[in-house]
Order: sequence, then C-alpha cells, then structure tokens
Amino acid sequence: MRLRCAVLDDFQNVATEAADWSPLADDVEVVPFTAHFPDEDALAAALADFDIVVTLRERVPFPGSLFARLPRLRLLIASGMRNSVIDYAAAEAHGVTVCGTASSSTPPVELTWTLLLGLARGLVPESNALRSGGPWQSTVGADLHGRRLGLLGLGKIGSRVARVGIAFGMHVTAWSQNLTKKYADEVGVHLAASKEELLAESDFVSVHLALSDRTRGLLGAPELALLKPTAYLINTSRAAIVDQDALLTALHEGRIAGAGVDVFDIEPLPADHPMRTAPRLLATPHLGYVSRANYATYYGQAVEDIRAYLAGSPVRRLP
Repeated sequence: MRLRCAVLDDFQNVATEAADWSPLADDVEVVPFTAHFPDEDALAAALADFDIVVTLRERVPFPGSLFARLPRLRLLIASGMRNSVIDYAAAEAHGVTVCGTASSSTPPVELTWTLLLGLARGLVPESNALRSGGPWQSTVGADLHGRRLGLLGLGKIGSRVARVGIAFGMHVTAWSQNLTKKYADEVGVHLAASKEELLAESDFVSVHLALSDRTRGLLGAPELALLKPTAYLINTSRAAIVDQDALLTALHEGRIAGAGVDVFDIEPLPADHPMRTAPRLLATPHLGYVSRANYATYYGQAVEDIRAYLAGSPVRRLP
C-alpha cells in the first residue's frame, strides 16, 4: 500500500508541476490542497489519513496538540531550514521526522524593491487611474538617488537589499542588535548609532530581521512616531516585528507617507481584515518567497527528503 503525502497551501495548484515527483510514484500518493485550513480541527480532520505532510513556510503551526491528533503522520517537510511554528520536541515524541529544504534569498530581495519602487512612484494609483479614465498624472514620485535607506537587519537579505540601494545612489544605513561596524563597512553601509537614529533619519525603512523574542513588537507606536511624515516603511520579513495596530493608525492618520507590506498577523487575510482597506498601503499576499525557482527548490528537495526517508537515511533534518 502506498503512503499518502499531503501538500498544504498549494494556492496556485503548481506543486506537482514545479518538481518531478515521478520517482515517488510507486511508493507515495501525492495530494495537493489548494485551500488553507482555518483551524486545527479542520487540519486534523483533513490530514488524518496522511503519512507525510509538506508544509509551506511558517503559515501552518504544528503544535504538540496537532501531532497528538495525527497518529499516522511519520514525516513532516517544511520549506526552508528554519521554522518557528513546529514543536520539534512533540514531533520527536510522536515519532515524526522533520526535514527542511533550501530557500533562496533572491525572491524576497526582489519583492522588497518591487514594493519600495511601487510606493515611491505611485505605480498602483497611477496605473489604476490610467486604466479607468482617471487623471493623467496625479502623484509626484519620491526620488531614491541621494535619499537615505535605513535597514533593520543586514543579514543575507538585508545586505543584498543594501547593495541595490547603493546602486541607486542612496545613502544606506543599517542597525540591528548584533550588527558590528566591521561587517557594516564590508557591505558598504553606515552603522546607525541606534534604532531610533535610523528611524528618525531615514526616508525609506525596510525590515529584514528574524522574528524572535527580541524583535517581536520592535516597531510599535513610539518607534513609528519617529519616522518622518514623508517616510515609507517596507516589511517583507515577519508581521509580528511591526505592531499591526500601530501601523494601521499611522497610515490612517497620515503620519507616514506609506507602507509596503507582504506579511500579516493572519494569513491568508480574512476578507474583512483592516489591512485590505488601509490607505497609503501597498500590500501583497506574502509573495516574498513565491517564485518559479524557489518553488522548484522547495518541492524538488521535498521529493529528495521523502526518498531519503523511505531509504532509511533522512536528510536536511530540523531543527
């Protein structure tokens, strides 16, 4: 009897096309799910008959209570090599092997600049006006050359965002709790003396930090109040780093020029979520990792993970 493999959150229905699953055909039945399960009860019911689950990024929590409800589950594969919503101790206790895949930093870098440029040049309102017979030129673009780009975080993604900013002729400043002047100098950016200095002096602020106890709520109402009224905030990292209510208030009250957001406190966003209608907001449905090359890596390596597990030698084990 073949094992059953569930692929979660395959919204575009491309998981089985993005990689070659045929090496598993004799041993595994692959079942993609194109809709998100809203809660643990729905998820547990849907996955009750599956031996393997492939989950996308950190959208679906796997706490101990869920593992307890899935006695048939033996292998859990997460895209990426870091996942904060899986209870690894519970997985081990229930005999579930957890494996990961590689994940490229290129797509989120590119999306960061898509949002930043879209905001700076008013691309969405101008395009909508052109297509609907609206005014011809209704916005005045914000220049990038000579302006200050502030980066919260200068890791794999932040450093690549920095280099693009430098190519645009921007003055790039960075800050994080562990960032050293030596590394900032290597990237070619200025090390801000403090988070507060970076926020107060930047024309564009982009978040590139991992979510942790230290970064959760890092930008609340007091921090957002430091931004210039002409400044833009970009977050393609994790929603919980920025206080969502404080950001909504700043946008509604016009205290910042705008925000570009790809990550949210609830995903997918409910139809009535206030982020869907907030002014001065350019929002995308967590597209940071969504690219053909990244999907090929995720699902191609998921196939490798399954084959290795079936052979008795799991690879890319987490944590």
